Amino acid sequence: MFRLLKVTGDSLSPLYKEGDFVVITTLPFLSRRIRPGDIIVFQHGLYGTLIKIVDRILPEGDEVYVIGASENSLDSRRLGPISRQAIKGKVIWHIVKPTY
Repeated sequence: MFRLLKVTGDSLSPLYKEGDFVVITTLPFLSRRIRPGDIIVFQHGLYGTLIKIVDRILPEGDEVYVIGASENSLDSRRLGPISRQAIKGKVIWHIVKPTY
């Protein structure tokens, strides 16, 4: 239903920073409503769990094209499109790491 995940790395910095948390929905009917601009979490065979921004939907292959916040991000520019089956959930809440 819902999962709490800790952000590691800086692929989506400055939007999402190392140590932030996100709540994702894993409900299939909500995850299927993915649109450009949504933040998703997906599983990649070589790189593990990744968080990225949906750039566009590729309906002909039921895939999504994802991007990071910088042009050096590990995203669809290097990985290619992501299958919907690899998507673990859609971010519904961002919890910013407190700064002291």
